[in-house]
Amino acid sequence: MKVEQIYTGCLAEAAYYIRSNGEAAIIDPLRETAPYLERAKKDNVQIKYIFLTHFHADFVSGQVDLANATGATIVFGPTAKADYEFHEATDGEIFELGNVNFKWLHTPGHTLESSTILLTDEAGNDHCIFTGDTLFIGDVGRPDLAVKQGTLTEKDLAELLFDSLRGKIMPLSDELTVYPGHGAGSACGKKMSKETFDTLGNQKANNYALRSDMSKVEFVEEVLTGLTAPPQYFPKNVMMNKGVNDTIDSIIASGARLIELDEFKKRVENDALMLDVRHQSDFVKGHIPGSIFIGIDGGFAPWVGALILDIKQEIVLITPEGREEETVTRLSRIGYDNSNGVLKGGIDTWVKAGDSIDTIETISAVDFAKKAQSEKIEIMDVRKESEFTSEHIEDAINEPLDTINANMDKIDNEKTFYIHCAGGYRSVIFESILKSRGYHNFVDVLGGFGSIKETTDIPTTVFVCPSTL
Repeated sequence: MKVEQIYTGCLAEAAYYIRSNGEAAIIDPLRETAPYLERAKKDNVQIKYIFLTHFHADFVSGQVDLANATGATIVFGPTAKADYEFHEATDGEIFELGNVNFKWLHTPGHTLESSTILLTDEAGNDHCIFTGDTLFIGDVGRPDLAVKQGTLTEKDLAELLFDSLRGKIMPLSDELTVYPGHGAGSACGKKMSKETFDTLGNQKANNYALRSDMSKVEFVEEVLTGLTAPPQYFPKNVMMNKGVNDTIDSIIASGARLIELDEFKKRVENDALMLDVRHQSDFVKGHIPGSIFIGIDGGFAPWVGALILDIKQEIVLITPEGREEETVTRLSRIGYDNSNGVLKGGIDTWVKAGDSIDTIETISAVDFAKKAQSEKIEIMDVRKESEFTSEHIEDAINEPLDTINANMDKIDNEKTFYIHCAGGYRSVIFESILKSRGYHNFVDVLGGFGSIKETTDIPTTVFVCPSTL
């Protein structure tokens, strides 16, 4: 038997590949099928099952394409509804794979169909559980994503989650390995650990949601406290995961092709969005006016999903050379399937044609601190509210990047703002959106709050550990 966790850092997502005696199962696959097909071919095994712990909200999963390629059976938990053929598992149902077994445990709470899968090894011993978004390392799945199903409230789902954890998961052996669907950085929970697996015993001892003396009322209050609104693309991805979508190969073929400047401009004239995914340091030095920056080397896909409101928006790309296909693949993972070409030659083509470029004014952390301590300036912190509350520069205002679309009208275009985030990535995203909408009075603080703290003595508020907020 082999159990492999396939972790995708940009999405903080874990898929799983399990093989035994010539057969394999995939749990919670990403949209692209190649990683799973290649493993199966290398191991000379047949993919028999594609298990989905629930309908995912933060990415588009690839079960339909993978089933079409392999003949494998797609399996969801009780109450699941979809536009394609799948097996609806019953609570306690056993699935045989080679010399091992999977036992289906229906654990509703994150969503109604949410399930946990218990793997029993060749010797008949319980080996591990694949918990999807029911149980994370250090946290549990948020119970507010499926409230539109019927008349359920987030409190109803939280109560279901409490019962699932106590009735199905906590009675299992402490020795079991817990393999969750996500790690730190995912918006599917609020306190996830950077670790991507652990023993169930450790989780019983250390996970706030598994305290043995916790009442249902206490659980509901703690789980629901501090939840921020989910990213706007989450319900759109759920609907895509219940339907049949274009294949990722066709999306890449259209989106990653190199296009000439004339076609690029024509598409922009027809309202295509220009998305520049180069490094932020390159973007501030020169970019196509009106283009949006979301760098491929940062939290790319989640920020695209949070900030580009129309999932069907046509997109044309400016990418580093050789990363065209990677960019389109990562867009398609969250359902942004309408990328329609990459500018051949990138920004150099634009410049050589004699077209003007735009820049972003920057200032070093040291010079920023000198300026802030010698005169009154407007300081804008675009980190999350929890980061800002934990510690921030005195007199700074907080305008989180993830709420920029709702709060743009609050920003005074007559004032000049000195803008920073934590390290310099999010601030440039924020500024690119401002520029695309006619705001130009701002300066980017290079290196963000981290550099400010490290290199200056500018006054800040007293640090409060985010976990206590």
